[in-house]
Amino acid sequence: MENKNGKKRILVIEDEPIISLIAVRVLRAEGFDVDIADNGKVAKSMSDKILHYLYLCDIRTPTMNGMEFYDYLSRLHPGRESRIIFTTGDTLNHEIKAFLNDKDNLFLAKPFTPEELRVVIKKALKIRGN
Repeated sequence: MENKNGKKRILVIEDEPIISLIAVRVLRAEGFDVDIADNGKVAKSMSDKILHYLYLCDIRTPTMNGMEFYDYLSRLHPGRESRIIFTTGDTLNHEIKAFLNDKDNLFLAKPFTPEELRVVIKKALKIRGN
């Protein structure tokens, strides 16, 4: 969760390069180490090797979406699924709304501003006691 340098590690799961770039810049400026996965399948492989402090996860990614990644973490790495902050631009989709309403995870609507990202990350840290 923390690297040798004392920085917390966040995994950004996002298939839109510009969103990934913004997230990485903001999170690194806030003092985090950041890994990037462009879909849930890549994130799954990374999560089997690295313990991330938080996950910023787009719900709509190819190959394995954020909901499937959530289910994977809850089954194989119980407790880690609570560290996911979901993002999506598809806020009107009934399936996504139902999923988000059923989970106790933080959520950030896309497009988001750097300040909105900072606020949700600080909220996540507060929830986790940091």
